[in-house]
Parts: sequence; C-alpha cells; structure tokens
Amino acid sequence: MTRKSFTVDVEPEVMEWAIRTSGYTIEELSKKLKTSESIIKAWIEGRKQPTFVQIKNLSKHLKRPIAVFFLPEPPKEKPLPKDYRMLPGREGIFDPKTILAIRTARRLQNVSRELAENLQIDLTPDISYANLTDSAREWGRNYRNLFKITDFVQKRWRDFYEAFNALREIIESRNVLVFQISMPLEDVGGFALADDIPPVIVVNSKDQMQRRIFTLMHEFAHIILKKEGVDIPEDTLYRTTTNIDIVEKWCNEFASEFLLPENVAKTIFNQNRGVLTQTETLNRLSRRYKVSKGMLLYNMRRLNYITDEEYKKVIERPKRERSGEGGPPPDIRCISEKGSKFISLVSANVNNRFITLNDALDYLAIKSKHYEKILSTIRG
Repeated sequence: MTRKSFTVDVEPEVMEWAIRTSGYTIEELSKKLKTSESIIKAWIEGRKQPTFVQIKNLSKHLKRPIAVFFLPEPPKEKPLPKDYRMLPGREGIFDPKTILAIRTARRLQNVSRELAENLQIDLTPDISYANLTDSAREWGRNYRNLFKITDFVQKRWRDFYEAFNALREIIESRNVLVFQISMPLEDVGGFALADDIPPVIVVNSKDQMQRRIFTLMHEFAHIILKKEGVDIPEDTLYRTTTNIDIVEKWCNEFASEFLLPENVAKTIFNQNRGVLTQTETLNRLSRRYKVSKGMLLYNMRRLNYITDEEYKKVIERPKRERSGEGGPPPDIRCISEKGSKFISLVSANVNNRFITLNDALDYLAIKSKHYEKILSTIRG
C-alpha cells in the first residue's frame, strides 16, 4: 500500500518568490511538475499547501534547497544584473538556465571571498577603473600594453583555446575571477558581476571559442567600468551605433582595440585588399590573430575598408551552429569551468583544514576520484 505524502506549511510569499525568481512561467512549471496551473496558483495565494513530495519536485526543478521552502520569508538576494542584450520583447526576461548560472556565479563569488579570508588573502582587484567619458580605445590599448599582449604574442598562441586561457590567467592574476558556465546561446553570451569582491566574469561555455575570447574582454571592460550586466557581446557588433547602449558600445570598442589595435588592423587589411571578405582570408586572419571573424568584419567596416552593403552581405552568409565541442572529461571540465584561481583557493583551504574534502567536492561539483588529478593538472 502506497503511503500518501503529508502536506507541509509553506509561506505564500516564499512560494511566490521561489517560482518568480526561477524564470519559469506557471504554465511551464506545471508541465515540469505534472500538476495543474490552478494548484500552483493556489500554493502562491496560500489557498492550498503542497505535499512534501511536491516540495522535493519544486526543489529539483527550481534548483533551490528544500530548506528554502521552510523559511518564514523570502531570503534577501541581489537583483539580476542589468540586461544589455537588446532582445526585442525579452527585456529583463531570462531563460531559467541563465538565471541559474547567475545564481551559481553569485555563490562562487561569495565562496571565493570566504575562502580567501580563511587564508588571509586579499582579493581586492588589482585594476584601474574607467569612466564612460574616457576613450574606450585608449583604455583598450593601455590594458593591452599592461598585459604585454603584442601581435607577435597573439600569433604564437597555438589556437583559440590557448589564447583564451592565457588572457584568463592574466585577468585572474588581477583578482578578477573567470568562470565558464553553460547557458542557452540564443539567450546570453556572458555576464559580469562588478558589485562585490572579487569581481566575476562568466562566459558561455557553449559558444565558439573565438567568440568567447571577445566576450571575455568585453566583460572585463564591464568590470573596469563597474557596470555589471548580462549581454551577447559579439552580436552587438552587427548593430549600428544608433541602437546600441552606450555601455555596450564602450565595452565593444575596448575589446576590439585590446584584441586588434587599429594600427595592426590597418596593416593587415592593407595587405589583403581586394580579398578581405573572402572566406579564406577571414579564416586565415582569424586563426593568426585569435580573433573572431565577426570582430574582423566589424573593424573592416569601422575603418572603411568595406561598405555597409559588403558587410551585410558577409554576415548574412549561412553560419554553422555556434556551439562548443563535445563534453570533456570531468577533470578537464572542472578546470575549464572553475579556473585555476578558484581551484587553488579551494585546495589551500582543504590543506589548511578550513574546509573538508566534501566541501571542496561540492564547490568544484566533482567526484572525489577526480580531485587529485585536477590538482595535478593545475600545478603543471
């Protein structure tokens, strides 16, 4: 005989908050829970209480701990970062997976700070901050010089992965953490959390690596502006200056100048006049300088090497699916997602017995059998 699940008391305000902040509509949630919309509305309005089994299902689908549903009132959470995506009809409306990624990044940000405090490590960012009234291109050049990035260095990077990892390492050495999290490509390219220590950059791990490089530097620009936000950076390169937010325009110009300074761009464009928009040329220059074809085209148009008509014709060519490669082994995935800086903080806390190994496995989202291999890899 099957025992019927008992009902539990959940404050209506807590239920409403948990559902509203998940990103799911009541209709979507009803399908996932396999229950009627009227029952979910009754929970929110306090006319009906859920069973414990239903709470477990809510916890699973809303990605909230079961204990949250027993709070007397909704917990205090920071608001979602500003929406800079400029998606028609989607202003401030994010996919549930994107919302989960933001919550995950917030948690990793808080955990990083606590781990650093345990070790008496100062995570105050070692960066200079800019204003929107400053020249974005000048700041891009200055940071390129500060990070010692030259066209020779870019050409020596074996591939886009090495380029991304090299830039990530430099940025993290300045106490700006970089995470890679899977999110819907059509919803977000990356986001920046600039309102706390340490600042955090998140790049969509589903995107092509050459696009991730541009996103990384675009989001770094958000950090030095202290303007947190969610966006699809490279897609805004295809927009005219009249319908792009001033913050996004500044960050695009910073990233563009950092990755391909105007003097370098003019040199290589002059060398390839007449074949600039050919696929072979774009592929070759993209591989050589470890920048996306979209960014090359953006600079070609900006510097008047191609017309608006030529630019439009190229970007409307059929494109391959913008997705990353197949899933890597768990240890490689952990390093890619969390980064060496965060993993090192976790490891040092385990070694100093500030946290347990189980805590570390939870923070890194791995199984114990992968832990030592991960540490061995990041230590080189």
